[in-house]
Amino acid sequence: MAACRAVRAVLLKCGKSGWTAVPRSARPDRQLLSRQICVSSTAWRKNLAAAGPEKFSEEYIKKQIEEFNIGKRHLANIMGEDPETFTQEDIDRSIAYLFPSSLFEKRARPVMKHPDLLFPKQTAIQWGEDGRPFHYLFYTGKQAYYSLMHDTFGKVLAIEKYQDNMRNKGLFTKDTKQMSLTGSRWLLKEELEELLVENISDHDYTRFLQLMERLLSMPYCAMEEEFVQRFRRQLEVQSSRQEIPAVQHDENGVAFSQAEGRRKTARASIKLRDCGTGSITVNGKSYLLYFPILQDREQLMFPLHFVDMLGRFNVEASVEGGGHSAQAGALRLAISRALLSFVSAGEMESMRQAGLLTSDPRVKERKKPGQAGARKKFTWKKR
Repeated sequence: MAACRAVRAVLLKCGKSGWTAVPRSARPDRQLLSRQICVSSTAWRKNLAAAGPEKFSEEYIKKQIEEFNIGKRHLANIMGEDPETFTQEDIDRSIAYLFPSSLFEKRARPVMKHPDLLFPKQTAIQWGEDGRPFHYLFYTGKQAYYSLMHDTFGKVLAIEKYQDNMRNKGLFTKDTKQMSLTGSRWLLKEELEELLVENISDHDYTRFLQLMERLLSMPYCAMEEEFVQRFRRQLEVQSSRQEIPAVQHDENGVAFSQAEGRRKTARASIKLRDCGTGSITVNGKSYLLYFPILQDREQLMFPLHFVDMLGRFNVEASVEGGGHSAQAGALRLAISRALLSFVSAGEMESMRQAGLLTSDPRVKERKKPGQAGARKKFTWKKR
């Protein structure tokens, strides 16, 4: 009985190591037997990883799309929705309702998405029936990347030739129309790889950016604006997220807006009246008397000076808490927010970039135990 248990333990141990049992009747040679026995599960996983990413055939993708459409129709019927108008947002909401999951890792949650969103893009067949590649850069290993670099450099040479012709005719000038690239950025390395359907290195990506910057530095680069914009992405305008206070009118028909601001422990609320006298009062006093320090008064007036509206508005402010510096910062933020009701979208974006619409998060750092202050240490004495 003990011998049977020992044999069973050895067999179980061999099974965990990934050994392969060979029947006695087969009688393979010694080299083949050792090759089969020595292949462990770790080596098998390593060989799979070395094979690269898994390739999916076109027929497999089509089958997955058909199954997705069937599942989408069934899910719409379960939820009582119309399958023809059932969108991806409706699918996600239904999955979250039918399969509630509190798993922290999003990849572990159940999902149902279109195969085009799940499976990566794959390159098409790049050689003919005779085995010859279609593209002359096939054997570089990065034919899409080097083709892009070749085309870009060709456009640089074309612009240089055009500039030489303009110089020969005496019509060359550097005051030409330039491309407007504000509010946009270059494609990231991952986005460029997705566009090319190829993996590129950081060095390749840097060379691509250098060549594009060289093209942009040329006086007549606007000739290739359409080509350059293919590799730019528009940035979301942050000022569009700002909450603009509504313009109100008093009994006299004067327009005004209200806003609040904070800085440290100071809180300020203001009423900005479009009267045209330019008076500013803080807690019932003139700002010249309330803020004796010039720097605090400059902080208060800076938003009005930035949008060139000094003397147009009457400011009635009330502030509490904090010191004079914190109160001036809170009033500056409140005035900036109230001004959004009277400025254009371009001026609003300029104010955001100048930092007028961003609250200052800095506060005094607390004292640490065992230290003289927030950073200061006690004097160390050897004896």
